[in-house]
Order: sequence, then C-alpha cells, then structure tokens
Amino acid sequence: TRQLAFLPFHFMEKGAARSEKRSEKITSRPPATGRKSSLSTAWRGGGGEVPARPSIHMMIVRPIESADIAALERLVMAGGVGLTNLPRDPGVLRERISESARAFAAEVSAPGEQRYLFVLEDTEAGAVAGTCGIVAAVGLSEAFYSYRVGVVVHASRELGVYNQMPTLYLSNDHTGCTELIGLLLAPHYRRGDNGRLLSKARLLFLAEHADRFAEKVFAEMRGVSDESGRSPFWEALGRHFFTMDFPRADYLSGVLSKAFIAELMPKYPLYVPLLSEEAQRVIGQPHEMTRAAMRLLEEEGFRQEGYVDIFDAGPTLESRLKDIRAVRESRRASATIADSPSGGELHLVSNARLAGFRCCLARTALGHPETVQLSAATARCLDLAEGDPLRVVPLRPRGGNT
Repeated sequence: TRQLAFLPFHFMEKGAARSEKRSEKITSRPPATGRKSSLSTAWRGGGGEVPARPSIHMMIVRPIESADIAALERLVMAGGVGLTNLPRDPGVLRERISESARAFAAEVSAPGEQRYLFVLEDTEAGAVAGTCGIVAAVGLSEAFYSYRVGVVVHASRELGVYNQMPTLYLSNDHTGCTELIGLLLAPHYRRGDNGRLLSKARLLFLAEHADRFAEKVFAEMRGVSDESGRSPFWEALGRHFFTMDFPRADYLSGVLSKAFIAELMPKYPLYVPLLSEEAQRVIGQPHEMTRAAMRLLEEEGFRQEGYVDIFDAGPTLESRLKDIRAVRESRRASATIADSPSGGELHLVSNARLAGFRCCLARTALGHPETVQLSAATARCLDLAEGDPLRVVPLRPRGGNT
C-alpha cells in the first residue's frame, strides 16, 4: 500500500495515482447547516469555484462516511491509473469505506488489520478536499512484502579481492506494524497548511487511541517514475517476473490477494550491481513530487531504516509510535470557549473521540497546563462544548515557522 498527492496530482505518500492528469473542479451542493452534517460531496465539471482562501476554521479532518462515496470516487478517478490502497474501482472503494466504518465501531484489545480512513472537508464549500488513512497492523492475514537493503561481502585474501555487494532481500519485517496510507489532496487545496493538516491529523488520532496501534509506524513513499508511469526499477526487475507493466501490477496489488507477489517474485537475495545503472540509482529515492510529503514525516521523526518498495524501490519511512513528535509532544486538556481568544501559535487540535473524531487548525496560546482556549468557531468545528476533553500539539516542531 502507498500514499499520494497532487499537482494536477502531486504524489506524497504511496497509495496514489501515478498519472499527472488535471482534475475537474471540486463543487458540491450547498453545505448543510449544523455541525454534524454528512456531506455527500461530488465533483462536477464546471460549476462553482471553491473559495480562493478558505479560513482555517473551514477545514476539518474527520472519518470518512458512506455519503462521501461520490466525492471519493471523483477524487480517485481524477488521479489516474496505478492506485494501490485506493484503486480506481467503485466497488473496492465502497468496501474501503465500509471497512473503515467497522474499524471505528470496533472494540479492540490489540491492533488488527483495521483500516481507518479520513477525509479533509471544506465545511464552507461542502467539499471533500482530500483523504488519508491508517492500517492498524499489516500482514496479519496475508503477507506484507518489502525489500530490505543489505550487504554481502565477497573476498579472497589469496587474490587480494574484497567487494561489498549491496543486496535486496524480500522481507516481511513490517508484519504487525501500523502503516500510514492513502494521502491524497485535491489540487485546488494545495495551499496554506491544508496538506500539513491532512497528513498530521492522523498522528493526533494515533496519540489519542494509541492502544489500537502497533509500537512501530511506517509509510511507503512513491518511488521514481516518469510522466508515463515507467519505473526504472520495475523495468529492470519486476517486469521480468510479472510480465506486465508497472501500473497494472501496482493496481492488482491493491485489489487482489497478495499471494501473486509471493508466487512470482524471486525468493533469493538480489545483487544490486546486476541491475541496470538507471535502476540502481533510484533505489531508496522518492519521486520528485513526493519530497514535500516526505519532509512532513521527517519533521515528525520518521526516518529511513533500509527498506524499499518491492515495485518501484521507493523509500520506507518509519518511527516508533512513542517517538513521533506529534504523539510525544501532544497533550490532553479541557476546552474553554471564548468570544475573543488570545491567539498564538498555530496548533493541531482534535477532540478525544473515536468515530466522532474531528481535527482542525487553530491559533491558541498554551498558557494553562489543563485547559486550552478556543474560539466558538473552532469549538463548533470540533463539536466541543465547554470542558470537553481535547488533544493539542503545535503544528510545526519547535523552531519551525508559525
């Protein structure tokens, strides 16, 4: 599974479309009144524009709902071919939403293969602006594969030869780990801190519901490919075993059992120098359009630990859950609502609910250790009343721009 982005569509984390095709404008029916509205937003060609500069109070991250299916389909279809976690298949997308609803409703004693999907909602325009997700634990019912980058030494003292040979080992090392998936933001919303909100809101969800997730969290980043979807790594390796092009194989990995990967991939260590020079150069390198998303995770403490994707050799970032900056530095507090809050640094603020999870951005000063002052507009976005529990963390690491 992978994650994504936008330009036309820039890719952030894998799970995304691989063509860079311009999407239609996002439009919708007028937003419903009330703070618990369920928006069945769709995209239509032409029609009304999204707001030029939406207020931060308009944008919230919440669990996906069945009414969002039309918006999700349009979002994914506009992204082109080559989807993994969110394939261009309406039936699969509906099942993904159903899986997410079951995950949010489930009582769990340990992380399983629950799949939590979220959307970024522009509450003023009544539009779904993006999506992201979390899989609580991968590889429990069928194997999860990645390549581990290693070294083998071939040496002969007698001949005076010593060679360190980089190798790729087919690995299931991330079995049982939590994966960040499917980050996709519509092009019209690629401004301000929308991408940061969408990416990091799920980290507050991890912090608030840590018992539902594993000790290690990882994300696969999109690897290098050209505008047509050609991957140098796939051409040098995968194509010889799968007899299909890269977008097709990536799509099948999202809709079929992963058994075909185990059946077709080579079982033995691969010597990297035997691959083409072009393929060697891209191992562990992100796609140019993925670098911004990668930086967002790196500023939260995620690092490369020597694993790459089996299809395009894109890097895998990982961190222990407790070491993620937003998890480590966030704190629980109670909401106090003011007509004119004092303002301050930009923060991620979420309520403390599960199925009713909401997260948005707000400027607030964390002067009191047990309370956080919010405006009435922010409280409405989060469905918070006076004294309700919330979780808060600065949007950027200390020393970052506010």
